[in-house]
Amino acid sequence: MLNWNNLLSHKRLGLEHETLEKSDAVRTDFQRDYDRIIFSSPFRRLQNKTQVFPLPGSIFVHNRLTHSLEVASVGRSLGNLLAAGLQQKHVSLPSDTLYSIGSIISAACIAHDLGNPPFGHSGEQTISHYFKTYDANQLYTVLAPEQLADFQNFEGNANAFRLLTHQFTGRRKGGFALTYATLGTLLKYPCSSTDVKQGRSPYEKYGVFQSELPVLEAVAKELGLKQLVENSTIYGRHPLVYLMEAADDICYQIVDLEDAHRLGILTAQKTKELMLAFFNDAEKAVILAQITGLDDENEQIVILRSRTINKLVDECMAVFWHNYNAIMNCDFHSSLTKQLTGVAKTALAEVSAVANTKIYNSREVIEIQIAGHRILSELLTEFISAMMNNNSLYTKQLLQLLPSQLSLSSANLYDNLFSIVDFISGMTDVYALEIYRKIKGISFSVIR
Repeated sequence: MLNWNNLLSHKRLGLEHETLEKSDAVRTDFQRDYDRIIFSSPFRRLQNKTQVFPLPGSIFVHNRLTHSLEVASVGRSLGNLLAAGLQQKHVSLPSDTLYSIGSIISAACIAHDLGNPPFGHSGEQTISHYFKTYDANQLYTVLAPEQLADFQNFEGNANAFRLLTHQFTGRRKGGFALTYATLGTLLKYPCSSTDVKQGRSPYEKYGVFQSELPVLEAVAKELGLKQLVENSTIYGRHPLVYLMEAADDICYQIVDLEDAHRLGILTAQKTKELMLAFFNDAEKAVILAQITGLDDENEQIVILRSRTINKLVDECMAVFWHNYNAIMNCDFHSSLTKQLTGVAKTALAEVSAVANTKIYNSREVIEIQIAGHRILSELLTEFISAMMNNNSLYTKQLLQLLPSQLSLSSANLYDNLFSIVDFISGMTDVYALEIYRKIKGISFSVIR
């Protein structure tokens, strides 16, 4: 069984042999993790990355940054509930560590989307599609199959882990030097792409590229994560992963309804029906009495959204405690939301059905996906072609656009390809469009 004292390690990646910073009255070690992420450039760039709907005009909907902050808020609540429950179970932990669980989860929550490329989840699909259809024999003859799998099945979760832990050129060892507890909580799928491809992993996706496998093994060793398959890099999840994942699931499912209403995709009546379905008749009566006197339908939906999220927080915690022993023995391989029962299960299934038919396939979403596919495909083509055949003034100048920390000096094709992918996946929607227009000669800066 996993040990909470190991799971909540304060030790920092890359600073293992240094004296641990002493917690003070201002910030704990885990709050420092949160601050390092929230003050970082990758986090700021999330404000110009699509969540689901195109970046706003006159109507403000959620982007990756606002989504991440909301997920962190819900994650903190789940962590505080867990801390209270562990205290009741008389788990032997220092009180300051016990009540830092909310901070650990919230830090992982604000980091969970850092690796997502521009233009929503379609950006991941575009990168994968590019490498699946790339016909240069050099890739297939030089890259190992497991390396090629990283590109052909590009995964934002693995990219977030890379962004936070990789030693880019000129940067310190350990990347952001986060605590092992926070890194473990971020590892939604602790295995590699080949583990999933070969059917050995219990997870539907993977969370670590080949380049970060040594970091995965170090994190697993420090936290005492269980190796699920002998002589493999497939590990059981950190228990806090389930709560980080639940916070994400809750927010995107419910908040997408609110955004769809504001954009006129869903009527106010339909939006309220979908949210009220999570409650029994007595609970509905109380909520309806609270919102009926409000003339502003947006305000009614804001209150409903808040009550629905609170309801799902309680329901997910109930699932966590029901499966506590299996989670602590690494025998539970589902998300908490997939294990909901009764009214909550039926209501969430209806929300998912409506989202798939009316929201994720709405004209606004499809248009941004089409544009993103064209822009990212062209950028990958231009930069990778220049890297593979850097023999002209144009290619040399194009590669000068890469940031200094993304070095192409390595003779390793895998590393060089990742430098290109790091650059493009880190772009905001707006910057990707700007670079696309410039290299295509559609627009250019005028020097005054």
